[in-house]
Amino acid sequence: MTTDLQYQSIFEHLNVAVVVVDKHLRLLHVNPSAEALLAVSRASVIGSPFFHYFREGDSVQDAFEQAVEEGNQFTKRKAQWQLHNGEKLTVDYTVTPIPDGDKMIIEIVALDRLLRISREEALISSQETTRNLVRSMAHEIKNPLGGIRGAAQLLARELPSQDLEEFTQIIIEEVDRLRNLVDRMLGPSQLPNFTGTNAHEILERIATVIKAECGDEIIIKRDYDPSIPDFTADKELLIQALLNICRNAMQALQEGDLHEQSLITLRTRVQRQFTIGRQHHNLVCRIDIEDNGPGIPKDILADIFYPMITGRAEGTGLGLAISQHLIQQHQGLIECESRPGQTIFSIYIPLEQHHAA
Repeated sequence: MTTDLQYQSIFEHLNVAVVVVDKHLRLLHVNPSAEALLAVSRASVIGSPFFHYFREGDSVQDAFEQAVEEGNQFTKRKAQWQLHNGEKLTVDYTVTPIPDGDKMIIEIVALDRLLRISREEALISSQETTRNLVRSMAHEIKNPLGGIRGAAQLLARELPSQDLEEFTQIIIEEVDRLRNLVDRMLGPSQLPNFTGTNAHEILERIATVIKAECGDEIIIKRDYDPSIPDFTADKELLIQALLNICRNAMQALQEGDLHEQSLITLRTRVQRQFTIGRQHHNLVCRIDIEDNGPGIPKDILADIFYPMITGRAEGTGLGLAISQHLIQQHQGLIECESRPGQTIFSIYIPLEQHHAA
């Protein structure tokens, strides 16, 4: 008994989730990390079957029972668990039968946060590389464009007939169009002006703009968390970033062949103890922009934040790239999940006082 209490005391202080079950796979011990992972209370689950609290697959319980009978340890990588509350987890777990006993120790490591950090780091790094490439290309393109425009203007003055000026004017207009495209690729040139900002004021401004553009064609639903405090940000840059996303949603709804009322949902929540890249934040404001449109094609979903990637025939593929850059200037990040009937862009902005370079 003393030994069991000593082991339980050790389990209590581990960051790894540890569960102890008997030979019938009933819970004997759940450490605090496992309580948090499985979203259960130890006092209410002791003695109940372990498999009441998650679902993985039809054969997984057989593997546990075989481990009990044969006393063999096994490990499973990147298992997909669905908890009793509907939450989905990706975990590594190891099942270790205790020699000369009727118990098993199960160690569970949640991978979602690690996978998310790795994915975000890759996205941030790729975005930075892409921005540097675009910036270099933009300057190389704009220099000859200026020369072409100037030469066309000089040529227009020397032409013997005004009828020929139509062609020089075409050159000038096309050069201006390309220059505007390059400027849009570079994004805003001014430095952020950080001031006290309210997330819901920004969303109401965006809702007003979208409503003015589409009228009653699209319903805008609000789902706000009133407890979100003001934070330091550039209000105009955030409006531009979120408006790009909302306009994409509006256009997708207008172009899609929906059999239900078109709907855009603006949602705000507070995320606690949240990591963006490798930077940990105590409080983060999460803004969701959700629509019930046709969804983003799977073949471009992973690349939508890169310039010139678009699923629309008339799109330039610059709006989301610019939005991601503007949110990263606030030390935040945009993520997207999409399937037919539901597309959610989640914008994460730290609530701590900060001034990004």
